[in-house]
Amino acid sequence: MSIREATVADLDAIMALERSAFPTDAWSEGMMREELASEHAHYLVLEQAGQVAGYAGLRSLPGAKDADVQTIAIAESARGRGQGRALLRLLLEEADRRRVREVFLEVRADNPVAQALYASEGFAELGRRPRYYQPDDVDAIVMKLDVPAWRAARIPDPTDAGACS
Repeated sequence: MSIREATVADLDAIMALERSAFPTDAWSEGMMREELASEHAHYLVLEQAGQVAGYAGLRSLPGAKDADVQTIAIAESARGRGQGRALLRLLLEEADRRRVREVFLEVRADNPVAQALYASEGFAELGRRPRYYQPDDVDAIVMKLDVPAWRAARIPDPTDAGACS
């Protein structure tokens, strides 16, 4: 498996996965095309055997101190192998490069696997948006990550290297 930057040429493969992963509330092809072409967005694709098996996107305006994880989707055949975490971490690294201080996202209240992933990376729940996901009437859990704290938690402290004998 490999991860690379997404391009508009990936649109058809991304849309097939989008419709499969989010059957009732998939983004339109036009919306996704605009995201992939936007200078404010950073999209990645996960490839497995030459096929798109996942994608993820981040959006932040130039100079902004906040960003949004727009979406993360992994094909069912590629789930459970840490690929969602790998995509998320690459998005967060991009946010850090852009000097973003906070990253926000919404996650379905009926998706405990995604909630656990985000929480394990340091996202905290801010609140809920009732009936946000339509037509399913599912609440959105709004989460926020402090990027400098996330970075600090990932960088080993050289003073903790342990004693040499």
